[in-house]
Amino acid sequence: MTAINAPRDKYHAVWIILFILGLGTLLPWNFFMTATMYFTSRLKNPPTSLSPNQTANETQGVDTRSVLESKFNNVMTLCAMVPLLIFTCLNSFIHQRIPQKLRISGSLAVILVVFLLTAVLVKVDMAPLPFFTLTMIKIVCINSFGAVLQGSLFGLAGILPASYTTPIMSGQGLAGAFAAFSMICALASGSALQDSAFGYFITACVVILLAIMSYLTLPRMEFFQYYMDSNNAGRSADEENKMDLLKKEGSAENQTGTEVDARSSASVFNIFKQIWVMALSVCFIFTVTIGTFPAVTVDVKSSVANGGAWETYFIPVACFLLFNLMDWAGRSLTAVCMVPGKDSIWLPVLVGLRVIFIPLFMLCNVQPRSYLPVPFHHDAWYIIFMILFSFSNGYLASLCMCFGPKKVAPHQAETAGAIMAFFLSLGLALGAAVSFAFRAMI
Repeated sequence: MTAINAPRDKYHAVWIILFILGLGTLLPWNFFMTATMYFTSRLKNPPTSLSPNQTANETQGVDTRSVLESKFNNVMTLCAMVPLLIFTCLNSFIHQRIPQKLRISGSLAVILVVFLLTAVLVKVDMAPLPFFTLTMIKIVCINSFGAVLQGSLFGLAGILPASYTTPIMSGQGLAGAFAAFSMICALASGSALQDSAFGYFITACVVILLAIMSYLTLPRMEFFQYYMDSNNAGRSADEENKMDLLKKEGSAENQTGTEVDARSSASVFNIFKQIWVMALSVCFIFTVTIGTFPAVTVDVKSSVANGGAWETYFIPVACFLLFNLMDWAGRSLTAVCMVPGKDSIWLPVLVGLRVIFIPLFMLCNVQPRSYLPVPFHHDAWYIIFMILFSFSNGYLASLCMCFGPKKVAPHQAETAGAIMAFFLSLGLALGAAVSFAFRAMI
């Protein structure tokens, strides 16, 4: 009924704005993740000379990195995913108490300030330990506010027609590709690493500023305002019905507030019972993905001896750019193809099969290593695994996020979406935790 009377989304303006906001949601984290070369370069041990009885060949295969440098990727992932999980939970409580405009614009503003600080610190000399500590604090801050931003955006999309979740997912997928491409351009410029990083972080600031401006124009769109007004009217009517029901029950049974909360909890549990397959599937997808990417995949070395430029661009291209492009392709494919269906047994089976990527990447040419052999030494193996790994991540995760709210009644879809967002964040946090074990096993 609402869709029939709704005005048209002129020039697809609302769709484009949601795409830009989706891009701005994951761009900060992806910029930090793909800038690991810059961060680790500032954590290196001072160069040391070889002892008289030690040859250069004897140092090959030995981890000569500093403790901070060697643990950077694992700690970075953990500092990102744990706050993401915590604040995703908090957002489900604060979203009714803090206005949507403040949550979204405020989160973007804080992230913008953090990136401006990061760009300034590129030009400031700091000892490795303070630099490492400050970097981790910034990562915690970015992902805390990023969780509030992401949860608020998916709640916003839930008010609009179902197809308007796609631009957010697609924008998030493109964020990683954009970040990786920006880093490659910075490397190709031939500038010093610190100069490249400065331009890199300033680029991120520009994109976040664009996202803020886009969001501020959203209320002016007739299409958007129509659905906001419809949602507010529906919510007011729903609240009146609940109050009437509570008054009747109160007079009949003298029901307490605790019992009301119990009913609310039971309602959430009933919704979870309907979507638990989708929720656990999306959790498992991201546990596998974050457990190996980037903690394991970023340490794979090219098999090309004296590879020159290819050796320089191997990780930025074959790891970050390829992952994010294929992940974006997988997410975007769900706009035209949603196979297997929401009730098919093949969806959780395909999700479970992704566990094979953990040993496959561990058996690639990850260096340094102490325990496992390297049967997949050639670069081609790593690239093939990365294509399948990233495409399946984007496609299967997007399917689960789309199917979850569709397995419940329309009035329960928003709660189902919140539950799905929680399990997505739980998968990210679990992946960050197990990444330490995966890397240590190599």
